[in-house]
Amino acid sequence: MTSFKVPSFQDRAALAKQAKQKALEKLKAKPQVDEATLAERKAARLAREAAEAEERAARRAADAAARAEREARRLEAATAVAAEEPPALSEADKKAARDARYAARKKRVKR
Repeated sequence: MTSFKVPSFQDRAALAKQAKQKALEKLKAKPQVDEATLAERKAARLAREAAEAEERAARRAADAAARAEREARRLEAATAVAAEEPPALSEADKKAARDARYAARKKRVKR
């Protein structure tokens, strides 16, 4: 069995040069993409982006419509509550109600 031999700088440089050459050959062996394929990919990408933009616009429109409907319901509820409130009493009406309560209390006490 042979013992481990520490590689010299020249050995390491030669191995690195061989690895670079092998990678370059592998890259050169890769077939070039033709223009038709590139055009097809670009058209597919543009169609996909257009569909996504249309979907986003539809979603935003739906959100805006939902927001507007919620706001309309809120305003409707607020007007309904305002309509249910008793009308503001004049000072004379307030005095008459106060006098009636006072008279009822006096009547209860006299019994």
